[in-house]
Amino acid sequence: MIPTIISVLIGASLVSLVAVFGIRPLRRALISRSIFRTYKRILPQMSDTEREALEAGTVWWDGELFRGDPDWKRLLSYPVPKLTAEEQSFLDNETEQACALVDDWQVTSELYDLSPEAWQFIKEKGFLGMIIPKKYGGLEFSAYAHSQIVTKLSTRCSALSVSVMVPNSLGPAELLLHYGTEAQKNHYLPRLAKGLEIPAFALTSPWAGSDAASIPDIGIVCKGIWQGREVIGMRVTWDKRYITLGPVCTILGLAFHLYDPDGLLGGKKHVGITCALVPRDTPGAEIGRRHFPLNAMFMNGPTRGKDVFMPLDYVIGGPAMVGQGWRMLMECLAAGRSISLPSSNTGMAQLTARTVGAYARVRSQFKTAIGRFEGVEEPLTRIGAYTYMMDAVRKMTAGAIDLGEKPSVVSAIAKYHVTERARQVVNDGMDIVGGKGICLGPSNFLGRAYQQIPIGITVEGANILTRSMILFGQGAIRCHPYVLREMKSAFNPDAAQGLRDFDEALFGHLVFTIRHGFGAFWKGLTGSHFVAVPTDVAPETRRYYQQLTRFSAAFAFLSDISMLVLGGELKRREKLSARLGDILSMLYLCSATLKRYESEGRQQADAPLMHWAIWDAMYKAQMAFDGAIANFPIRWIGRTLYRIVFPLGHPYDVPSDRIGHRVAKLLIEPSASRDRLTAEAYVPKTEAEIVGALELALAATIEAEPIEAKIRAAEKSGALANNPEANVRDLAHAAFTAGIVTAAEYGVLKRRNELRDIVIRVDDFPHDLGRGRQQQPVLHKAAA
Repeated sequence: MIPTIISVLIGASLVSLVAVFGIRPLRRALISRSIFRTYKRILPQMSDTEREALEAGTVWWDGELFRGDPDWKRLLSYPVPKLTAEEQSFLDNETEQACALVDDWQVTSELYDLSPEAWQFIKEKGFLGMIIPKKYGGLEFSAYAHSQIVTKLSTRCSALSVSVMVPNSLGPAELLLHYGTEAQKNHYLPRLAKGLEIPAFALTSPWAGSDAASIPDIGIVCKGIWQGREVIGMRVTWDKRYITLGPVCTILGLAFHLYDPDGLLGGKKHVGITCALVPRDTPGAEIGRRHFPLNAMFMNGPTRGKDVFMPLDYVIGGPAMVGQGWRMLMECLAAGRSISLPSSNTGMAQLTARTVGAYARVRSQFKTAIGRFEGVEEPLTRIGAYTYMMDAVRKMTAGAIDLGEKPSVVSAIAKYHVTERARQVVNDGMDIVGGKGICLGPSNFLGRAYQQIPIGITVEGANILTRSMILFGQGAIRCHPYVLREMKSAFNPDAAQGLRDFDEALFGHLVFTIRHGFGAFWKGLTGSHFVAVPTDVAPETRRYYQQLTRFSAAFAFLSDISMLVLGGELKRREKLSARLGDILSMLYLCSATLKRYESEGRQQADAPLMHWAIWDAMYKAQMAFDGAIANFPIRWIGRTLYRIVFPLGHPYDVPSDRIGHRVAKLLIEPSASRDRLTAEAYVPKTEAEIVGALELALAATIEAEPIEAKIRAAEKSGALANNPEANVRDLAHAAFTAGIVTAAEYGVLKRRNELRDIVIRVDDFPHDLGRGRQQQPVLHKAAA
């Protein structure tokens, strides 16, 4: 009897639960309504600019990673970006010619600008109009072609690459294409395409850098005289800085808050952020002074204006687009950010990998090429693997733009992690080249890159801000399958519809969280060995797909628990948000690297680069999980999370030294792998240029190594004993005179020595560094 009663009670309970959770009107009345009221009360109000920033762009592969169960077939089905015949020809010819016209040392230490010939060339050949359609006279290149060109230019000279990059990024051309009136497009786009106009865009102010929506620059709608007649216009006051191409621009894009105190445009007093195009010769516009950003000689400077009157026709899109500036900027930001800095910093990494790898084989100490020392192998490994991964991210992200995506979160990931890895790559390169790297001059192939690394870290969203507030903060709302729907329901003016939408999203969210909690635990318990992955992936990468799926499920679960427990407080827990962003980023970087490996035909010679890069990123993701869980504000929840995410402990250690050795070896000898790794690097064919000399010296060093082995054997046998020429500098001649090497072999050694001496040379200058100063050296008195 008692078991029967218990069965009845259990059955009744289950029926009640099914009724409550399964019958939606009942569920809304008993559960969702009260939660919805509380949610609306605690949810912070969202400004128009915040809403526009969140809703801008599209969700792409980042959405799959947030979903907790990525569709790897979808990743592998994305088309591989390819250049058209026209784009390839431009890369092989005009881009090479542009590089050849520029001498970086001359630009940075003598001209302080590109030469007039270089400026004329990039204007005439259409470099400044790569994104402009052909009907306006532009090149109409793909995002991938744009990225390839900027990457190559960046291996030569930052002033060259930035001068090309900026007109094709977020600025007047991009904004005109999307929002300009037909009259504005027809007037400006042909002139921009031909280089008759130089564009710049002014957003940052001294009082609003990363918080760009808070710019204090204002325009007041008023009547004024323009070209002899009274019109409704704007009286604009601005103070901007860090404006790239600003000192030489002929057309200035300008962002400011527009106010209409007299109601000339309607009833709204604060019209909103507005974007206008201001010709350089507009009376009152101050343009021309420049900043000096770490010896990078691209044009960058301030612009100001006080009560500058301009007609409403200056507004991009005309009077109909007043107040729409922030939306315009947010919608266009992703495309430029996906290309510019990932491309320029990948170029910097390719230059480092190419030159430092060669230098490490040419330069020897203790009768051994320095690249063969394990201490040097370690940074060489990072240089090679990071460059491989950076290039994978660059190409995949640019490819997304060509697919029509505007991936706001992905573009932030690419910008942050490519620039941070570039910083590590160049720092490692400087450690390897040692004293040569710290002495500037035409023989220094890395010093300027080292100086200028902080520029990429700082611009287009400072990296500290990007990591701590954007990657997860924006990603959690934008990419999560339910969070944005929950937020939108709270702001719905139709309360009844808002409740229905909230109820659907809430219970979908609950199921999502529970499913991924169990999924993360099960995958951790089984080592993810039972995770299904596409059958056609490379066998050597299969475990990576499984582990990435495990980490994706764990990330989805940890993200939901963090949002559930902390709510709006999570926005202020920037360290936790940053670590969650690190996990998302590592998943994206690994995805791009796997995509590259498949796209390039599973090159077995490149496998060490792929393995080390992914293993390193997965280890970093694991450490980010640890950091987030160890610092979770409620300790017992943190301990529970650890047991769910890592039930059997950590799956990853640091990358293998054995694989690292193979990566380093790829960098110090010519091979197809080395060429693929540095495919966009500009390599002169002459020893008169340091990069060209390095290439020639590398080949000569490899040719000379068997001959040097013969000489070392002779040394050991005593054949060169007591010979005064048997020193590191004159050893080849001593061996020749002793009959140890033939005349032909001696010729190989002489040529190697000539090239080696060019490569290891450090520049020196007159006392005044050649600047013609007449001052005398300071004479320090001896201490008494």
